[in-house]
Amino acid sequence: MKTIELRSDTFTQPTQAMLNAMFAAKVGDDVFGEDFSVNELEAHVAEMFGMEAAVFCPSGTMTNQIAINVHTRPGDEVICEQGAHVYFYEGGGIGRLSGCQARTIAGDRGRITAEQIATVINPDDVHRPGTRLVCLENTCNRGGGSTYSMQQMKAIRILCDEQQLSLHLDGARIFNAIVANNESPRDYGKIFHSISVCLNKGLGAPVGSVLLGTSDFVKQARRTRKVLGGGMRQAGYLAAAGLYALKNHVERLEEDHRKAQKLAEALGNATWVKTVLPVETNIVIFEVAGEMSAAHWVEALRQKGIKTAATSASTIRMVTHLNFTDESLETTLNAIGQL
Repeated sequence: MKTIELRSDTFTQPTQAMLNAMFAAKVGDDVFGEDFSVNELEAHVAEMFGMEAAVFCPSGTMTNQIAINVHTRPGDEVICEQGAHVYFYEGGGIGRLSGCQARTIAGDRGRITAEQIATVINPDDVHRPGTRLVCLENTCNRGGGSTYSMQQMKAIRILCDEQQLSLHLDGARIFNAIVANNESPRDYGKIFHSISVCLNKGLGAPVGSVLLGTSDFVKQARRTRKVLGGGMRQAGYLAAAGLYALKNHVERLEEDHRKAQKLAEALGNATWVKTVLPVETNIVIFEVAGEMSAAHWVEALRQKGIKTAATSASTIRMVTHLNFTDESLETTLNAIGQL
């Protein structure tokens, strides 16, 4: 039986055209700044977002944690949503790597507002940590792929400027948000002091993320990357995959969003499903009904060849991606209806 992978869009496999680009990559030594393909990728992404510079790293967790490290000093406080990836899924990196503490806010499907942030900014008081950084996530993973509006993000930037705070974006799935809302990368470059852009997930590259900011910020980021062991050598083979993805796989994200909507519709009609979070991009999170746990239904779907992930005792996540075909969609829709 053929297995259908819906646990995450991190399971994507490179296309043949992407593999060809990787094999043809012109490489050097990136730590010396002489890997041609890495340099091309960094320049390309910086140009896309209208930002001064970029640095290529192995993962989005690394780019996020580097950004936090550069923006802060030990003893500072970082504001984020309570389910944000930087807080929930990065192994305590805020405290372990930067010596900062997190101040979390309960948002609306992962999104926080300028008004909420304003209420938790610490006063200049020796008893309190200095509030230094705000981290947003777009799309919001645990919020079911929800997106911020430009108006919301601009309001947060205005507040940050007033309070002399830095503003970082975890853009693990930023192109899903850009495609869903018909935005431009440059819109984001005007709002954030730093942006992490993942090249895997929906874009389909096998590995890698890029951190964007000013030239001075990126210079410091390279030093932190080295300390964390992220300085790679002939990394251009990986960078070539990311560059191919950016040039060929952005517009096709609409297909993933369409398929996610189809899944949500089927789940909404299923008797074993209680509720489905609104679907904006490629993530579908739903709550199961009755006494059976999410783990029970994950196993029931697995028995039909469909891999999903429980995100709590009662919720399940499905994520559409490059390798989730129309045929896979029809098989999954039938399975949902049969349970």
